[in-house]
Amino acid sequence: MKMIRAILRPDKVEEVVDALSNAGHVALTKMDVIGRGKQKGIRLDNIYYDELPKVMLLLVTPSEEIDDIIEIINETAFTGNFGDGKIFISPVEEAYTVRTRSKGL
Repeated sequence: MKMIRAILRPDKVEEVVDALSNAGHVALTKMDVIGRGKQKGIRLDNIYYDELPKVMLLLVTPSEEIDDIIEIINETAFTGNFGDGKIFISPVEEAYTVRTRSKGL
């Protein structure tokens, strides 16, 4: 199992979520976050924004589905501009469903 953390532009999130859902990847968690990447914020005229609003999607999925999910996120979230986002992949040792107490996804 793997955990995907995708930090994306807020205006692209619904499109990404819809594309993931259409491909059968419906289970996810969505959180509003604030941060900055390599560009260290953005300057508009005389105003400097040190941190920018983003949305983080969390998905835990079988390892064999990772490539498909990454491709969907990359294709759907892409604008070609700074701040399109970042995807992080981490191993997940175990998962449990609280209601059923079952192990696994």
